[in-house]
Amino acid sequence: MTGNTYQDRTDRFAGMLMRQAAWPAAIVLTANVLAPLAASARGAFETLPAAIALSIAAASAVAVLALSALLAFDALLFRLMASHDDEASGGAAVDDMLARMRLKPAPFATRLLDDRMAGTSRLLFKQRAALALFAAALLAAGFWAPR
Repeated sequence: MTGNTYQDRTDRFAGMLMRQAAWPAAIVLTANVLAPLAASARGAFETLPAAIALSIAAASAVAVLALSALLAFDALLFRLMASHDDEASGGAAVDDMLARMRLKPAPFATRLLDDRMAGTSRLLFKQRAALALFAAALLAAGFWAPR
């Protein structure tokens, strides 16, 4: 992969990750501010199913926020990779940084960009699943709340 193609692809992926980390976190934070107001006004905490659904929503909100933070961190690592001229030096810089931060041991071989993108895409899927669980739990709490 040539330097410009590699850098453009990596930079585009990092930008996409930042957007994908931001909007679910914003939705969860907004809903967490508004949902308790609506739930207490309707008496949602008085029924057991609604309280359980709200507990599930709270747990999945934490998961969405944690995965959004991981995606933002990965986006910054991809930006670091994009600042290097080739894939090998960019991957080595990321591996070195992760080893110095003691987040991962130094690998024997540098992983390819496609492998790194695939791992981050799995994190993105987990974030979306947690966001779907959050939305479903909020809807369930609204369904079981007394009217």
